Amino acid sequence: MLSIIEQIKQGQLWDFPGGIHPSENKTLSNRTAITSAGIPEELVLPLKQHIGTKGEILVSVGDKVLKGQPLTKSDMSMCVPIHAPTSGTVTAIEQRTTAHPSGLSDLSIVIKSDGEDLWGSQHKIADYQSLEPAELIDAIRLSGIAGLGGAGFPTGRKLQGSLGLADILIINAAECEPYITADDRLMQDYAAEVIEGIRILRHIVKPKLTLIGIEDNKPDAIKALEKCVTPEDNIIIRVIPTKYPSGSSKQLVKVLTGREVPSQSRSSAVGVVVQNVGTAFAVKRAIVDGEPLIERVVTLTGEAFKQRGNVFARLGTPISFLLDNFGYKPDRKYPRVIIGGSLMGFTLPHAHVPITKITNCILTPKRRELPLHTHEMACIRCSACADACPTSLLPQQLQWYAKDKDYDKCEEYNLFDCIECGACAYVCPSEIPLVNYYRKAKAEIWANQQEAANAERAKQRFEAKQARFERDKAARENRFKKAAEDRRKDMATKGGDDAVAAAIARVKAKQAAAASDGAGQKPAVAAAIARAKAKQAEAANADKVAPKINSAVPDNSEMAKIREERKRQARERKAAKLAAHESSPDSASDTAFGQSADSKKDAVAAAIARARAKARKAAQQAQAESTEEVKSDDAEPAQAEVDPKKAAVAAAVARAKARKAAQQAQAESTEEVKSDDAEPAQAEVDPKKAAVAAAVARAKARKAAQQAQAESTEEVKSDDAEPAQA
Repeated sequence: MLSIIEQIKQGQLWDFPGGIHPSENKTLSNRTAITSAGIPEELVLPLKQHIGTKGEILVSVGDKVLKGQPLTKSDMSMCVPIHAPTSGTVTAIEQRTTAHPSGLSDLSIVIKSDGEDLWGSQHKIADYQSLEPAELIDAIRLSGIAGLGGAGFPTGRKLQGSLGLADILIINAAECEPYITADDRLMQDYAAEVIEGIRILRHIVKPKLTLIGIEDNKPDAIKALEKCVTPEDNIIIRVIPTKYPSGSSKQLVKVLTGREVPSQSRSSAVGVVVQNVGTAFAVKRAIVDGEPLIERVVTLTGEAFKQRGNVFARLGTPISFLLDNFGYKPDRKYPRVIIGGSLMGFTLPHAHVPITKITNCILTPKRRELPLHTHEMACIRCSACADACPTSLLPQQLQWYAKDKDYDKCEEYNLFDCIECGACAYVCPSEIPLVNYYRKAKAEIWANQQEAANAERAKQRFEAKQARFERDKAARENRFKKAAEDRRKDMATKGGDDAVAAAIARVKAKQAAAASDGAGQKPAVAAAIARAKAKQAEAANADKVAPKINSAVPDNSEMAKIREERKRQARERKAAKLAAHESSPDSASDTAFGQSADSKKDAVAAAIARARAKARKAAQQAQAESTEEVKSDDAEPAQAEVDPKKAAVAAAVARAKARKAAQQAQAESTEEVKSDDAEPAQAEVDPKKAAVAAAVARAKARKAAQQAQAESTEEVKSDDAEPAQA
C-alpha cells in the first residue's frame, strides 16, 4: 500500500462532503494588474488586527514616526506588533470603529501623513538559509505578519508550533470565495516573490513535501507559478476542482492529503501546516527586503465601483478613501459596503472603517446584483443546509438551539466546528441567515467562558493568598516559639530566669503601681484644684464688690483678757453665795435633811461646774478653730486681702458651736442630777428642797448658756469692729 506522500505525488485527490457552486463573479476584478491605492491624509490603526492579544503602545500623541517604525511591542508569541504605514505624526490614540461584524470600536492609533513617506530602519536578511528557524520565526513575528487569508492567526506562532511535527507544507492558493481575486492577481503579478516566500517557509518547517493547492479557475496564476518553480524546490503545484469552500484550511487538507482534521483542532494535529499565498509574499518582503507588514492586496469589486481591480492598500487606510478614489456610486435604494465576499463577508455600519491585516476585499454590490435576504421565513425542514455543510453539521438544529440560547446544546452539536462559510444560508429556501445565529452564539459562549475563566483565576489567586497568609502566620509562630525556647534554654544554662518574662513582669508591676497612685491622688488633686479655683473666684468678686482691706488678722488679746476677768469675778460671786447659804440657820438647824441635802447640793454644784468648764472649753475651741480658718485663708497676710463675708461666716460658725456646747453641758448636768437621785427609796429627801435644788440647777444652766452666747456675740462684734473703716 502506498503512503500518503506517494499517493499525492501520483496526483491523487480526495473530496470533502457538502459544498456548493455559487456564481464566481471573479472576472470583474482579475483582468487588471495590481496598482497602488495611494496614501491617505489620515490612517487609523487598530491595536488588534489578529487573533491574540494587543501589544504595548510605544508612541504618544504628537510623536513623529517613520515608515515601518513599530508602534506596539510584545514578547508573547500570540501578539504581533503593528507598524507605521507611512511617515507622519501621531494625532490621537482613541477608540475607533473596526472592521468586525459587531461594528464595535477598539483602541486605535491615528497618524497624520506628512506626504514624504520616509522609511525608518530596515533589517534585511539576504542569506536566510544560514539562519536557524527560531531566528527567522522571531523576525517574522517582529514584522507583524499574521495570516492574510482572513483568519489572522499569528504566522510566527503557527510556524513555531509545527516545528518537528509537520511533514507536509500546504500553500493555500484556492481562493474559493466569490468576487475575491487578491491572491489570483498576486500570483500572476508577483509569482517569483511568492515562490521565494514559500522557500523561506520550507527552510523553517523542513517538510517532506510542499504543495500549492489552487483551483482550476485560475489558469494564468497556475502558469505564472510553474515558471518560477524549479525541481530543487520540491514544490508540487496541485490543481483542484472549483468547489466552495475548498479554500478553507480543513477542507483543503482533506482534498490534498486525505487527512481529516479532528474536531476543534488545527491542521498541525495531522502533520500538516497551511499558509496563505499572501502570507508567503509578506514573509519574503519581511526577510529579504526588511519591510514589515504595512500594506496588503485588497480587491475592489462590485457593480457600484467604476474602477474595479486589486490595489496595494496601506494598513489603516479608511475605506471611504478607496470609495472616493475608485469611482464608487452607491445604489440609490440599498447602498451597501461589504468587507469580504458575498458568502462570508459582512456589511459595514459606515465607510469610515480602516483596512486591517485580514481585509482582502471591498464589495459594493447593487440590489439586482446581490439581492437582500431580509424576509426570513419559517424552516420547512428540507435538509438542504445539512447537505451543503462541508463539516457535516446539522445547521437546522444549531439554529434552533442558538435562537433558544441553549448554548450547552450548541456545543454538544459541535458549533465551533462551523467555519462560517455561509453555504447553509446560501441554499436555504426560507432565506434564514443561519451564519448570523452561529456567530452570535459563538460570541456568547466565548464571553461566558472568559468570565468563568476570570472567576476561576480570581478564586485561585484568593486561595493562594489565603494559603500564603496561613504559611506566614505559622512560620511566625514557629519562629517565636523557637526563639522563646532558645531563650529559656540559654537562661537555664546560665542559671538565671527568663529575661523577657522578668521584664514583662516589671513593666506590669510599674503600670499597676502607677494606676493605684493615680487613683489615690486624683481626688486630692481635684479638691486642691477646686479650692484654688474657688479662691480665685472669691478674690475676683471681692475686687468688684468691696474695696480692699487690710489683710492683717485683728488683735483680740484685750477682749480675751476682759472676758477672763469677768469669768473670774463671776466665779468669786458664786462661791460667796454658796458659802453664805451653807452658814445660814436653816441649813444648820435642818438636821433631818442634814447630810443628804448637803451631798445633793455638792453634787449639783459639781455638775454645774463641770458644765461651765465644758462650755468654756467648747467656746475657746470654736474661737481657736475660727481663728485658724481665718489664718489659713489669709496664708499671705502681706499680699492677701480679707473678705468681710468670710469673717461673718466664721463668726456664725463660732456662735453655732457655742450654742451646741451649752446645750450639751445642760444635758450632762441634768443627767448627773438624775444619776445622783437614782435610789429614791433608800435616801430620805425633802421633796420641796429637791425641787428647789433642781430649779436652781436649771437656772444656773440657762445662765451659763446665756453667758456663753453673750461671750460669742461679743467676740463677733470685736472681730467686726469698725466695719466702715475696714
